Amino acid sequence: MNVKRIAMLSAAGAVLVAMIAGATTSGVRRAAPIVTPPNTKAIELQGAELAVEVARLRARLRPADQPQEPARNLFQFSARASRSSAAAQPLQPDQPAVAAAPPPPPLALIGFAADGAARTAIISGFGDLFLAREGDSITSQYRVIRIDADGVELGATDGRTFTLTLQK
Repeated sequence: MNVKRIAMLSAAGAVLVAMIAGATTSGVRRAAPIVTPPNTKAIELQGAELAVEVARLRARLRPADQPQEPARNLFQFSARASRSSAAAQPLQPDQPAVAAAPPPPPLALIGFAADGAARTAIISGFGDLFLAREGDSITSQYRVIRIDADGVELGATDGRTFTLTLQK
């Protein structure tokens, strides 16, 4: 009786293992047959087989859906546009057009550090972080003129001045 029971359990276990193995493995994929001229060498045949395999792998790794441009960038804050009364009124044809003011520098005041009486401004911009005191240069374009409790005054090489304030 024990021999029959052991034989039945082992046969049922083998069938179960075969079913699981068949379900988890993928079928054999056949590549397109390679047509070779009669005077080819073994190394050329291996190269052709390798090229077919590389093409199959590249096709498998290529994403099915191409990413689309997202509606918004999650890693960038947007600046809110302020409405001004000058922007709301169109220019009159008899008024000369005023040259647009150059944009402010892409710098932001992050904070201040104090070492006794000397103050250091912490400024972020151009993908870098600057620790600047009065008279220090920020890149070759801007120089710190004055550091106040309200903000930092920067001077550009072309003579313009900008004031950076802490954003709240």
